[in-house]
Amino acid sequence: MNSGDTAWMLAAAALVMFMTPGLGFFYAGFTRSKNVLGTIMQSFIVVGLVGVLWVLIGYTLAFGPTEGGIIGNLSFIGFKDVGIIPDDKAVVGNVTWGPTIPHEAFAIFQAMFAIITPALITGAFAERAKFSTFLVFMAAWSLLVYAPVAHWIFGAGWLGIADSGGINALDFAGGAAIHVNAGAAALAAALLYGRRKGFGREPMEPHNVTYIVLGAAILWFGWFGFNAGSAGAASGQAANAFVVTNTAAASAALSWMFASWALTGKASVIGAAAGAVAGLVAITPASGFVQPWAAIVIGSVAGVVCYLAVRVRERSGVDDSLDVVAVHGVGGTWGALATGLFATAAVSGLADNEGLFYGHPAQVLDQLAAIATVWIYSFAVTAIILKVLDLTLGLRVTEDEEELGLDVTQHGERGYVLDEGAGLAVVQYAEGPPPAPTSAPRVQPESAGSGAGS
Repeated sequence: MNSGDTAWMLAAAALVMFMTPGLGFFYAGFTRSKNVLGTIMQSFIVVGLVGVLWVLIGYTLAFGPTEGGIIGNLSFIGFKDVGIIPDDKAVVGNVTWGPTIPHEAFAIFQAMFAIITPALITGAFAERAKFSTFLVFMAAWSLLVYAPVAHWIFGAGWLGIADSGGINALDFAGGAAIHVNAGAAALAAALLYGRRKGFGREPMEPHNVTYIVLGAAILWFGWFGFNAGSAGAASGQAANAFVVTNTAAASAALSWMFASWALTGKASVIGAAAGAVAGLVAITPASGFVQPWAAIVIGSVAGVVCYLAVRVRERSGVDDSLDVVAVHGVGGTWGALATGLFATAAVSGLADNEGLFYGHPAQVLDQLAAIATVWIYSFAVTAIILKVLDLTLGLRVTEDEEELGLDVTQHGERGYVLDEGAGLAVVQYAEGPPPAPTSAPRVQPESAGSGAGS
């Protein structure tokens, strides 16, 4: 066992865990003040829900010995045989966790990926989801969508480089397995949940830009563990992943800000924050395979492409409330494709899996196959799950509950208490139906959307 590798992997797992509450702040800043707690709660409670499911069954489905390259078997159910000592026979994807770190260290690191991925989807249906149904959806999605896709790409499944007879797509830390996966699910969710009440007619400005910047900063910080931890060791590849992660985020923050500035005449704070996240998304699949100069290209393109995707969404009428599709779906797609362009053995040591610009055009085809597979599977299965839940439990809160806000109607609490009487509505709603609104909510007039397109 290597104590340095073990210490780094445990620290990386903690960094990735911190990303999920950071995501909660990032998303909450975009919503209206009456939904700030509900939005944060949707991210926070996933840490508990998926954290338990991962130990019980999620890990073995994603990383158990493969059944035909499709799903893991039940060898690790309940973390059975996931021990505190190295296992020199265990190889998962392109990471060998056996020789240098405990199996449990690898498993808990991957748990944090399984937690944040469904949390990403919540931005697509912000401000209108029934909390009880939301919990069922998160549980079902983590087992029926995330676990199989993670097995295909990270485990010994048919899409990843661990299966020499498969497609051999490169995905170092989850461009397809996490971001394309969440983006495709978010598109299905936005369509199945439908638009918020008043969408397109009433202004729905972000209520707290400070939260947005705070959340983006936490995500940026945690992403060093996300990408560099995916090396599975304290190694040169981890150092490269750390460097290119920062470089891509910085490049995308600038390119989104400048693109927005050119079109609106203002240097948007929201644009810089959203751009940084877009760059982090795009570099995720490439971080263990590309050099720093390529990270500048990947990040710069991501900032512009994701910004334009937000503008397209605004004109489409689809209420992907917090632009999950534009940032994670489009950003992850670009990052996965760019990996097939810029991957080099000088970083990865994989001479047979270099990119187009290093003489291996077939790698681009492998990347496209993985991207298309994840988009189709995730969208289709997510749509089926949500349709079943809509017909049985109902996806949305009532119009009266939506008008009053999720904080009070779903959780009986408020994010902001400005005077002694502000808690009265909480008490009243706990004892009966919500009171009718006495006045229209205060809004700002600039825009009718609450997404990232500033």
